Amino acid sequence: MKHLDEYRDRRAAERYAALLARLTTKPWTVMEVCGGQTHSIVRFGIDRLLPEGLELVHGPGCPVCVTPLELIDKAVEIALKPGVVLCSFGDMLRVPGSTKSLLQAKGEGAQVRIVYSPLDALDLARKDPSVEVVFFAVGFETTAPATAMAAQQALRLGVKNFSLLVSHVLVPPALEALMSSGKNRVQGFLAAGHVCAVMGTEEYEPIAEKRRVPIVVTGFEPVDILQGLCLLVRQLERGEHRVDNQYARVVRRGGNRPAIELLREVFEPCRRKWRGIGPIESSGLRFTARYAQLDAERRFGVAEREAQEPAECIAGLVLQGLKKPRECPAFAGRCTPESPLGAPMVSSEGACAAYYRYAREKVS
Repeated sequence: MKHLDEYRDRRAAERYAALLARLTTKPWTVMEVCGGQTHSIVRFGIDRLLPEGLELVHGPGCPVCVTPLELIDKAVEIALKPGVVLCSFGDMLRVPGSTKSLLQAKGEGAQVRIVYSPLDALDLARKDPSVEVVFFAVGFETTAPATAMAAQQALRLGVKNFSLLVSHVLVPPALEALMSSGKNRVQGFLAAGHVCAVMGTEEYEPIAEKRRVPIVVTGFEPVDILQGLCLLVRQLERGEHRVDNQYARVVRRGGNRPAIELLREVFEPCRRKWRGIGPIESSGLRFTARYAQLDAERRFGVAEREAQEPAECIAGLVLQGLKKPRECPAFAGRCTPESPLGAPMVSSEGACAAYYRYAREKVS
């Protein structure tokens, strides 16, 4: 398959693995930011190709995983209200809240529907004005433009029975927070290519300079990741710290300008809590004043909610690169995809789900 087979080519992967071994002379700890990259690393055994001393740790780049418990609780509370249809992506339905998931709420009679786009939810609202349709918007900069487009169209068309519960988050402030933590052990980042396809690479340059940390924007296939690691380790070995772009077939430095302008029209940065990590300044998106009427938290009066993370789940440590899923006592025992304690075991981009699916035998 064009644009796929060449990036899964075994001989090319072996050549990059050999180059990586020649480049690596010191121990390094590198974080792949995106959960999609984590799944490729575990699925294709890239971690087993690395030279001794080069460690990959997994980052917070799974949008479902970092959605705070409070937002799940708010979504459940809204979904259980009479006359409401709550729509979201499929991954969100089984993520546990404080007391129940959206799937369990659906079992209790709530109208919860899976959609493939925020525009599907808007279309549902336009077709049935007798119900209140709420879209639970989750994701990084990658999916936020589609949410912004739905909000823009809802306002332009005057759709009154449509609102959005927004939990979009931004990657650069999270990298800053990780680097400023006293527990940080990351020395270089593989940044997520799809996020940079929207936002470009410019936002990462101040981080690389301020924190003196190399960042390589990288794709998601095995050859992408191994090539990205070569670029990153070469910088580390030379004591350099800049932003390189391995994913040049997709990413441009300036990003997608129309998408960026749309985001700036509809949203503004805000302080956002990340599940298992805590609040990070300017790491979330909220509606600008012009679009605030579409805010489901205000419309349904659920803005003020607090929830405690379950003590047994170490997802926060996994998302900060401080632990691996197999180090969790509950992994593959108390916590499975069928009975998850935390979101990383449920999400298709979750690190725990990757280990459970592709590397579970190592702990049995």
